[in-house]
Amino acid sequence: MHAAKFVDSYFDAWNHHDAQSVADHLTKDGIYHDLPENVQRTKQQLITNLNGFFSNYRHRYELTGEMLSSDETIAFQYRMISPDGNGDDEILYNGAEFMTLRGDAAISIVDYYDIPGITRPAELAQATSHDNVQPKYAKSGLDDDHLAAYKQRLDHIMQAEQFFLEPNLTLPRLADTVGCSVNHLSQVINSGFGMSFFDYINQYRVGHAQALLTELNGQKGAVLNIAFTVGFNSNSAFYAAFKKHVGQTPAQYRRSRAAS
Repeated sequence: MHAAKFVDSYFDAWNHHDAQSVADHLTKDGIYHDLPENVQRTKQQLITNLNGFFSNYRHRYELTGEMLSSDETIAFQYRMISPDGNGDDEILYNGAEFMTLRGDAAISIVDYYDIPGITRPAELAQATSHDNVQPKYAKSGLDDDHLAAYKQRLDHIMQAEQFFLEPNLTLPRLADTVGCSVNHLSQVINSGFGMSFFDYINQYRVGHAQALLTELNGQKGAVLNIAFTVGFNSNSAFYAAFKKHVGQTPAQYRRSRAAS
């Protein structure tokens, strides 16, 4: 199946809240990896998990940015949206998925996302209690020396090379640049810096935006221009990240700096 059609079908299944159809995008022996929870689910376990999730939540999912694909892999970024009932949509979180294909189905789907301020419902936790969940990173093979070396390399990439300015930066792309596996980089960011991938990247983007908001005036200093300049794909994502890291909106921050 063509990658674009596969992804369209996958999103259609999610947006119809059809657990069976979502799982049918996996091969019979396929595995769904939930990186933030460090859980691997078989096809049947995924159906059970999603039935619990869809019974509580009726969100919509959208592709964001460019989909990347080869003969055996697909990678894309997405966002989960919840209608607020007043005609406006609220972006609840952003994520990224990475698929390894076998024929017309995926042998592996890896899901990475960040949900600020949202916890999983008790019903869903119970539905997944039978899953084989290992202590996080227990078998990663990453010792303290390698973790420290990867942290140092990551800091250099972010600070000296400003990789955070890439709007379509993904966890695999960054892991390849650091020279480690996706799982090891996730451990470096989660354990070494105490935050998620998205929070780690966004702290640099927001910090750069703070400098630009202070320095720039006029059209070049418009908030939307700054959002795109520092690597965000949308104004709403920029506002949400800025408010989370700074405690103010970009406009409020600019006014406070001007008054000081």
